[in-house]
Amino acid sequence: MWKKTLALSLTSWMLASVAAQAEPGGTITLYTSQPNAQVTAALDGFAKVHPKVKVEIFRSGTTEIMTKLQAETTAGNAKADVVLLADEVSMSQLKKAGMLLPYAEAKVDGLPKALIDADKTFFGTRLITTGLIYNTNLVKTPPSSWAEMSKPEIAAKTILPSPLYSGAAAMNVGTLVQQPEFGWKYYEALADNKAVAANGNGAVMEAVARGEKAYGIIIDYMAFSAKAKGSPVDFVFPKEGVTVMSQPVAILKSSQNQEAAKAFVDWQLSEPAQKMAVSQGYYPAVSSIEQPKGYPPLGSVKLMQVDLNILLEKDEANKRQFSEHFGG
Repeated sequence: MWKKTLALSLTSWMLASVAAQAEPGGTITLYTSQPNAQVTAALDGFAKVHPKVKVEIFRSGTTEIMTKLQAETTAGNAKADVVLLADEVSMSQLKKAGMLLPYAEAKVDGLPKALIDADKTFFGTRLITTGLIYNTNLVKTPPSSWAEMSKPEIAAKTILPSPLYSGAAAMNVGTLVQQPEFGWKYYEALADNKAVAANGNGAVMEAVARGEKAYGIIIDYMAFSAKAKGSPVDFVFPKEGVTVMSQPVAILKSSQNQEAAKAFVDWQLSEPAQKMAVSQGYYPAVSSIEQPKGYPPLGSVKLMQVDLNILLEKDEANKRQFSEHFGG
């Protein structure tokens, strides 16, 4: 009997030991452009599943994050383990530079193939569209299209985010200038008619909510979230279509704690994380999860077609040309 008891004890000890070894721990550093409150909520959710992993954060606009990553990598002092950015173009730049770790075993069940990088170096975590916001106290007739935003009487009251700071803005600018009916002549008209550029979507949100500007170009969840909290704003999906991003997550090849980094990626793609994204006002990446209350089904929203290869190729040139029109 004692031999059987000893064997069972040894088996239990070995299983516990293996489980302990399998459970990731230590510290990882996350570089992200996600708003602070949302990052905090995400880390709280992750900690409930992986309490042994400590996550440190650097949060800024996408452009600053990219600059920091490049500088650290060049100096041989990369500090980030995981990056969570707004757009696929920025992630594609990191992939092209050989900075991302392929993660073939990522838990992508239910994730559309379009949101999975072909080499599994990055994965979309939610869907974000860019459209129009307006102040309901200042605007009697809501705008319905991108085209009318360039009219003198509207452009003069419009604020837009700068691609020099925001990855979402870079995606939107790059997409609109690919459309034959817009191109750079559209942004020239906005600038000539006195539209102004702010750093990021948060600055656009504040300016329109306070009534400093009547109109703005912005990502959807910020407008819907502000409206739900009582701000005098509303959001419009322009009839020509909207740009869409997937806020991809990726692991840096230089990560010193790849197991914990992989756990973070898997959690971002999990059902609890997807439901949290919905509660924060995002369209979920997994189609089986219902979109936020009050949002139209994504299938009913017209999405603009865009060539991501051209976006990647023209990204720096687009930023320079935008700066020529709006400064920065």
